Parts: sequence; C-alpha cells; structure tokens
Amino acid sequence: DNDPGRDSEKRLERFMSYKPTLFTGGYNPEGAIKWIEELEIIFEAMGCTEENKTILGTYVLREEASVWWKNVKLRIGVEGVVIVWEIFKREFLRKYFPADVKN
Repeated sequence: DNDPGRDSEKRLERFMSYKPTLFTGGYNPEGAIKWIEELEIIFEAMGCTEENKTILGTYVLREEASVWWKNVKLRIGVEGVVIVWEIFKREFLRKYFPADVKN
C-alpha cells in the first residue's frame, strides 16, 4: 500500500485534525505572525518535510491570501517544483508583515 496520493491525503487529514486557523489575508501583521507560529508547532508535531509544510500551510489560505499565493507561485515557482517552507515564509512575511511594522 505505497500510494503517495493516499499518504498525502492521510497527512492532510492529520493536519486538519489539529484545526489550523484559516488565513484570509488583509492587514493583520500580528495575526500573520501568530498564524505562522501556530502552523510551525503543528508541523513539528507531525514531523513534516519542508515541501509538505508548504503544501499543508497553503491549503489553509483563503480569499485574498489564496489569490496572493497563486500569484506568488506564478512569479517564483517552477513547474513541478515544490516551493519549500522557508521561501513561502519569506514571501508571506514580506506581504503580511511589512518592514514598517517590525519596529
């Protein structure tokens, strides 16, 4: 029973059982940081790979944030190559936690 599709389905089910917060975008720098931190706690508990972190994390993007991610993928993605979490996080924080907030 070595079906990669089944594995990722199980992983997604397990991820969703932790009830991760949906992220919709908008201006909420504190919420953005909290969202990343919450997901990273779940990823650690699940022992996720960098690629799986991005797949699972972006699964709970909704509305404006989902559209933003589609555009980022078009801009930085290479067909068939999964964007690792660190790259996702860099792009996400650039967008949702702008430099002027950090001070």
